[in-house]
Amino acid sequence: MNIELSKLPDDTSSLKRIITEQYLEYQKTQEKIDYLEEMVRLLKNELFGRKSEVWRQPDASQLQLFTPPEAPPAPEPSEDVVIEAHTRKKRGRKPLPADLPRVEVIHDIPEEEKHCACGTERSCIGHETCEKLDYTPARLRVIRHIRLKYACKNCEGVEDDGPTVKIAPPVVQLIPKSIATEGLLAHVVVSKFADGLPLYRQQKIFARHGIDDLSRSTLAGWVIQASGKCLPILELIANEIRGGPLINIDESPFQVLKEPGRSNTTKSYMWVFCGGPDRKAVMYRYHPTRSGQVPLDFLGDYQGYVQSDAFAGYEQVGRKEGIVHVGCFVHVRRKFMDVVKTKKKNRGGKAPSRGLADEAIDIIGNLYKIEKYAKQEQLSYTDVYELRQREAKPILDNFKLWLEANQPLTPPEGLLGKAIQYALNNWEKLIVYIEDGRLGPDNNVAENAIRPFVVGRKNWLFAGAPKGAEASATFFTLIEAAKANGHEPYAYLRHIFEKLPLAETDEHYKALLPWNLDPVTVAAVVRQ
Repeated sequence: MNIELSKLPDDTSSLKRIITEQYLEYQKTQEKIDYLEEMVRLLKNELFGRKSEVWRQPDASQLQLFTPPEAPPAPEPSEDVVIEAHTRKKRGRKPLPADLPRVEVIHDIPEEEKHCACGTERSCIGHETCEKLDYTPARLRVIRHIRLKYACKNCEGVEDDGPTVKIAPPVVQLIPKSIATEGLLAHVVVSKFADGLPLYRQQKIFARHGIDDLSRSTLAGWVIQASGKCLPILELIANEIRGGPLINIDESPFQVLKEPGRSNTTKSYMWVFCGGPDRKAVMYRYHPTRSGQVPLDFLGDYQGYVQSDAFAGYEQVGRKEGIVHVGCFVHVRRKFMDVVKTKKKNRGGKAPSRGLADEAIDIIGNLYKIEKYAKQEQLSYTDVYELRQREAKPILDNFKLWLEANQPLTPPEGLLGKAIQYALNNWEKLIVYIEDGRLGPDNNVAENAIRPFVVGRKNWLFAGAPKGAEASATFFTLIEAAKANGHEPYAYLRHIFEKLPLAETDEHYKALLPWNLDPVTVAAVVRQ
């Protein structure tokens, strides 16, 4: 801070005023510099640092705001020590799945070694067996459908009731007149949406197998047509999600080409809706915008809890009558983690000393210890509610007092100030979860559901057209719902592809929902 002496006035009051103004300007500039340095460290950490948010355990000497319920005291040892029977986990390699086909290769010793030195022929007294896992590359085959024709040799070819020539009806297909079987369609869909293999790479794989004329546009056409046949199942999944007490929502951007009236570089979004807590249903929906009207259109007349992050688009959802908006503590914790990641190391490369952000993370960690205990003990929703009221509510009350006390002491433009302000701004939504044992403290259900889409997006990069984006939403829905209900994705998709052309009523479609099918039975039928 530099003050020119020649410009200083003679009176003391004016001098104090100038020094104060200069100091405040210096302080404001320094806060700006500190903020920019924090942002540089944060961006460097995003590029080169660890992505994990695992937090180190605090010192044992530090007092804990929450102590898990104590275990009952151990009984006094008696003179007779009785060791109960127990099972020990076997170490070593796990056995290969019993349902895999086996090919036996018998290894024998040479004939001359079968005779002992004494002249007696050795007898086989047993064998040793070891199993090796082999792989046979995928093989394409052609299924020829031969439709037999019949005619009456005694007639001219036409009778009063119709032609005399009869032919077996054509095979029922998901995509009529296509060369693709339901098995091939399921393979293409799973390869792209479950394994992240773009269609142009699949085209090259088929070419290596001798199918040179199977173009990417043909594969894309199959995917889009197949997705259209699955719409009745999607509507039933959406109804299942809307029938629960809680819906988790999240969204992620991606690029869609050839959108009407928009450039190819404009962001579009994939939305995900998860039913909870006992409904293993998930729904993806593509939309060109991130508007808050998107979740409102999906929710319709739904009434209950909706959990999401603090994106402004969800404010409309929280204002809708009959809906209670629940916040996410993971996002609060993440903002304090950003502060920890940007700390300067002390001289000598030592870890920086603990600060307010560390304290906030410890407090949030204490809340999650309660959730871990409830999960381990498999408490009922009523017991979870009572546990939270008894243990979590005091922690939350103290945490809010802690936030309010430290907010005035923290520069609002810094990462720590923004983290504190974020928690206070969303406080009423953050504490809703303790009022119902069916709720959770975070939106991890939806964030975990959107992750497979994000992984796939890194491989296929964009959707070629809105219809392709809608098909992506359809198959991400079916695959992730199948996985959530214990199905192998290929087996499930092939099963419904074979059954959909025959479905006519709502009951037929309901029978194809993943939670109405036995995964073992479906997988066994596909392997036949």
